[in-house]
Amino acid sequence: MSNSSEAVSGRTQERTEEGAAFTLSRGVVLLFAVACGAAVANVYFSQPLLVTMGHDLGMGPALVGSVVTLTQVGYALGLVFLVPLGDVTDRRRLVVVQLLLLVAALAATAAARTAVLLLAGMAATGLLAVVTQTLVAFAASLATPDGRGRVVGLVTSGVVIGILLARTVSGALADLAGWRAVYLASALLTAVLALVLHRVLPRPGAAVPPAPRYGQLLRSTVTLFAREPLLRLRALFGLLIFAAFSTLWSSVALPLSQAPYFLSHSGIGALGLIGVVGALAAGVAGRLNDRGLSGRTTGIALSLLVASWLPLAFTRSSLGALLIGVVLLDLAVQAVHVTNQTLIYALHPDAGSRLIGGYMVFYSIGSATGAIAATSLYAAAGWGAVCALGAAFSCAGLVLWTCTRHSEPGRAAKSCSFSGS
Repeated sequence: MSNSSEAVSGRTQERTEEGAAFTLSRGVVLLFAVACGAAVANVYFSQPLLVTMGHDLGMGPALVGSVVTLTQVGYALGLVFLVPLGDVTDRRRLVVVQLLLLVAALAATAAARTAVLLLAGMAATGLLAVVTQTLVAFAASLATPDGRGRVVGLVTSGVVIGILLARTVSGALADLAGWRAVYLASALLTAVLALVLHRVLPRPGAAVPPAPRYGQLLRSTVTLFAREPLLRLRALFGLLIFAAFSTLWSSVALPLSQAPYFLSHSGIGALGLIGVVGALAAGVAGRLNDRGLSGRTTGIALSLLVASWLPLAFTRSSLGALLIGVVLLDLAVQAVHVTNQTLIYALHPDAGSRLIGGYMVFYSIGSATGAIAATSLYAAAGWGAVCALGAAFSCAGLVLWTCTRHSEPGRAAKSCSFSGS
């Protein structure tokens, strides 16, 4: 076995012993969930603030739009270049350092007086917000195998709530104290979380052999995708469900701001409160995975995702139909997402950060595809066409599950060390 493989295997044994000695209480799991939600929310805070930011810094519409783009680009780069470090370094230290750097990025964003400084701050914020995925992998590594689905589900609930409430919170806080207060408040909360996590999270055990080189580490992520059919399949599920998710959430404000509703930004943002109900599915899906029902959970959830577009199609004539569709869609997406993460982590616990980081790259691709396609399609053909697009992504996921449900690789039950070479 290569030196890099021995190093990773040593770290796996160390973390297994560390997880056995550390009690992952419900309170600690909730702390993980809060930290994940707070970190990922920073990626979405800017969306209702773009007009205000543009007026304050004299930015044109095109330049203001790049605020969201650069934040997402930063997040995607972080998934590729930062998250894999969790497999070869002390995760506790990595989490705390990333959170402290995120505090600096948020403070720089709040203090920005030019467009260049704002864009740089937002890109750095997106890059460092991937600490969310490091935390998910950390929580999974501390959980027992028979309870890992429940833990991943609860932590993912925090991620969902953070994403859905970010726009609501930032809009309300900006109305009270201006857009800069949003990033200052987030910086303060992030600093507090860094301190608490530093005190609560377990310290690493005994010293282990040197880690593989950084280049080897990144290449091994590609190797994982080449070797693991289950990872490729679940990543494709992730791309399709988040394309559907983004199709709704990137465009739903458009019909709601027009006749017959003419909802304000606050009213539209409040829709995220309804979507939080979907976070309940994360915990349920996690427990079902622990019982070996991942295939059935995926099929039921994808069927609900397809069905959700029927009431959503009546959004222009019924807010009630919209609310029903939102709840169904969010329940379905989170159930599949938790199932995906639980299954792929079990493939190689020693490569958990790389597995989750690589999977989330497909999440980002799906989200970007859904957002770009939905907004363009709405301008060209209206809300009905957007719903048809979302239904198409959803049906593609259900067809994929139908075609693979009897042949889906069963490697998720096995765990073995993975060479970083």
